[in-house]
Amino acid sequence: MVNHYFPCCIPMTSKVYNSSGKYSILAVDCGIKNNQIRCLANRGAKVTVVPWDYDFTEQEYDGLFISNGPGDPVVCSKTVDNIRKALDLRNLYLVSVWGISCLPELLDARRTSCRKYGNRGHNQPCTHLSTGRCFITTQNHGFAVDSSQLPSGWSELFVNENDRSNEGIVHDSLPYFSVQFHPEAMGGPEDLEVLFDVFIQQVQSSKFGAETDITVKERLNTALRFDTREVVKRLSPRKVVVLGSGGLSIGQAGEFDYSGSQALKALKEENIQTILINPNIATVQTSKGMADKCYFLPITAHYVSQVIDSERPDSILLAFGGQTALNCGIELWKSGVLAKYNVRVLGTQINVIEWTEDRKVFAEKMAEIGESVAPSAAAHTIEEVVAAANNLGYPVMIRSAFTLGGLGSGFADNEAELRDMTIRAFSHTNQVLVDKSLRGWKEVEYEVVRDAYDNCITVCNMENIDPLGIHTGDSIVVAPSQTLSNQEYNMLRTTAIKVIRHLGVVGECNIQYALCPTSEQYYIIEVNARLSRSSALASKATGYPLAYIAAKLALNIPLPELKNSVTNSTTACFEPSLDYCVVKIPRWDLKKFDKVDDKIGSSMKSVGEVMAVARGFEEAFQKALRMTEESIPGFCPNQKPASDEGLSNPTDERVFILAAALQDGYSIDRLYDLTKIDRWFLYKFKNIIETRTALTSYKVETIPASLLLHAKKLGFCDRQIGKFVECTEVAIRRLRLQKNILPYVKHIDTVAAEWPAHTNYLYLTYNATSHDIAYPGGHIIVLGSGVYRIGSSVEFDWCAVGCITELRRLGHKTIMVNCNPETVSTDYDMCDRLYFDELSFETVMDIYTLENPTGIILSMGGQLPNNIAMDLHRQGFSISHLLCPHVLFASTSLLLYFP
Repeated sequence: MVNHYFPCCIPMTSKVYNSSGKYSILAVDCGIKNNQIRCLANRGAKVTVVPWDYDFTEQEYDGLFISNGPGDPVVCSKTVDNIRKALDLRNLYLVSVWGISCLPELLDARRTSCRKYGNRGHNQPCTHLSTGRCFITTQNHGFAVDSSQLPSGWSELFVNENDRSNEGIVHDSLPYFSVQFHPEAMGGPEDLEVLFDVFIQQVQSSKFGAETDITVKERLNTALRFDTREVVKRLSPRKVVVLGSGGLSIGQAGEFDYSGSQALKALKEENIQTILINPNIATVQTSKGMADKCYFLPITAHYVSQVIDSERPDSILLAFGGQTALNCGIELWKSGVLAKYNVRVLGTQINVIEWTEDRKVFAEKMAEIGESVAPSAAAHTIEEVVAAANNLGYPVMIRSAFTLGGLGSGFADNEAELRDMTIRAFSHTNQVLVDKSLRGWKEVEYEVVRDAYDNCITVCNMENIDPLGIHTGDSIVVAPSQTLSNQEYNMLRTTAIKVIRHLGVVGECNIQYALCPTSEQYYIIEVNARLSRSSALASKATGYPLAYIAAKLALNIPLPELKNSVTNSTTACFEPSLDYCVVKIPRWDLKKFDKVDDKIGSSMKSVGEVMAVARGFEEAFQKALRMTEESIPGFCPNQKPASDEGLSNPTDERVFILAAALQDGYSIDRLYDLTKIDRWFLYKFKNIIETRTALTSYKVETIPASLLLHAKKLGFCDRQIGKFVECTEVAIRRLRLQKNILPYVKHIDTVAAEWPAHTNYLYLTYNATSHDIAYPGGHIIVLGSGVYRIGSSVEFDWCAVGCITELRRLGHKTIMVNCNPETVSTDYDMCDRLYFDELSFETVMDIYTLENPTGIILSMGGQLPNNIAMDLHRQGFSISHLLCPHVLFASTSLLLYFP
């Protein structure tokens, strides 16, 4: 198709676009968008645009298109009169008419009403009433038709799933319809651009007299209906087996304790008996009361089949236990165990899982819908791998099928490296995929949700700061993406939905892309048809409980019927809006091992990760760095010396080499050539270093308040600033209080204040001017464990969850402070208030001062909270008297297991 470009203008007279088009469309300009004209012209239409007050009643045309209106229909009475006259003259010829946000005025302006909040933004869910399918739309209107007063012959077409207001009308017999949203939105969702196809088809039918017995209402139903081979019904299983992930390992850690716990919670709400199989005693999901029964057994086909034989469940969930659960489920299916005991797989089916796990089959499935994976070849022997690499050309990347954390993967620049790497890869799998190297491209990821009725949304979009070549688990990740254009974002979003629908995923999954930094070319890297570490991160980054929703969808509950748990009134079939920035940084413990290779690449090495939330990237980035290790004050240039080698060959400390390079005067272009990190991020890093330099020129007595506030907005902590101006952290805190430089508490409400929300999910930021909440006092603060590390892992999350659960049972209001997105304790349903923030002296002091709690508990989070205990005690915090027998009971009673 030719992509026509049109200048942005409102013509004073008629103007014609695509004059050679087959169909003559008259477009009435009440605020027409360029992309509306493009969408018509690209479908073969000649488009004549006339002003809003143009008298077109005597003009010839095949179809009438009325663009989006001025808002209040009362002000465009002249347009309304012209349209009514034209329809009176042309009813005999059944001229097709389509209005965007304007056709309701044809009925009667008095039948429209002003909405309380208005419908704005790119994430408004609209349900097509005839098919029940919900679509994400772009909107910017404050008026809606009163559907109870529609004239005879008109029906509702779409309704807003949040407030049930009208979003479209259609005539029962005449070719007239209208929608209140923008299906053509440039840089917005493309879910309903098919409406342009329906309009042109109807125009074609009227013009050439074909299929005149098909009404536009029927055409819309056909275009929007989800075709399935069998009727989809809700499932009501009696007993469900949930497979956990087993022991923690690199690539498969506490995030599956979180996802499994959410699944058990969702099933319990539906009064379904649950059988959990998980041998990990340190997890929350294996605690008393989570599942009806818990088997501490290995996640293998041998042991799971014994449980199935004993318990006789009718269903099984595989998507909540990582790669271990998936592999076990596939083996149970292939061995016939599931068929023998008539056990149904809930959610995404085994054949879909195999399509996504088998690299060769996955490439073939993508080719079926015109999508591409990186040029590659599947191999089953070392010689096949070598032959594939010679055909593709070096460098190449090899990846193992059916493994987690990129195990056995890596880049090879020559045959010797390839053979050595391939030997290791085949020790984990029987299939290896050889990819053409795309090292240096951007890596972007989308979390996608789809129900059994084909309602599909993307919940979170994340961008790796590190370029392709470093495993996502080892990369610094930002959400939402910061360097993608609207065009790129929606191009990849549309592809994600197309791919997930084609595969038939039911529940949650993620799709990863390689995006060329100099063009819009992209390749699909992979689809994980299950919950993953990225899923936990996306859940905490957006406030959208992916695992909980996925479990509900596995029961064939329609997504639009589920509620947004933050607003408690709007639907869960929406795409969260983020008015903040999230940064995830991994933690490695490589220094604990002698002679270990500190290079990071496609095979994951990190043991944990943190998530920081703030109103600016620099603020979130520096917060996240401190969360990974309490000895790191932020983006410090004195941790490692600058070197070209350290920049071009990433290690676990490259971020500090980057800081040193900026301090030493490396240019942005030089840094980009060495690292391939997008220049946008490099300039943000430079902002931090420049502010650091400015701070070092002052003493504590002379530092300007404006510079101190600017530094806090860029994420500098008091300890960091104190070193620059040669004073203590406490002195900087005292100075801040004197100058009234304080953090503000904001909440994560999933809808960026577009809809009223009552949420307890909070974070601190200096990039604000007011608090989102009040502080009644009387809470008990519990500090979590922070990032997972060797020696401090999910067991302390179990302690923290047990503690706040018991405190709430005893009637106390609780506050949890933690920064680990993999944990159950950072589920905002677990406590009365959740602060997703640093476990540092400064941050805990700020929260304590604001909340005025009755006390604080440090003993549940391991060593990290203990490290700040004496500093807090010296500030007069109430600590020890809360460690009473009731709380100790929370830490001991759960050690017992009651089946």
